[in-house]
Amino acid sequence: MSETRTYSVVLRPEPEGGFTVLVPLFPEIVSYGDDEREALDMAKEAIELAIEHRASLGEDIPDTQPIPVREVTVLVPAA
Repeated sequence: MSETRTYSVVLRPEPEGGFTVLVPLFPEIVSYGDDEREALDMAKEAIELAIEHRASLGEDIPDTQPIPVREVTVLVPAA
């Protein structure tokens, strides 16, 4: 029986444009999209492929869980 799951993804803006996509619960996934919509589409496709691959090997599929994101302020020494 199929079910839906929602996974957290990280969209890291790139200096040349676009976004690198990371999926914390699937560390093997690194993808890219020219804009946010494409990056999210690529994330979805990569997650589906990772789930399919893990299932074919009999590996566990990660349960969904929100990934907390926080900011930390640090002091950067002058150059």
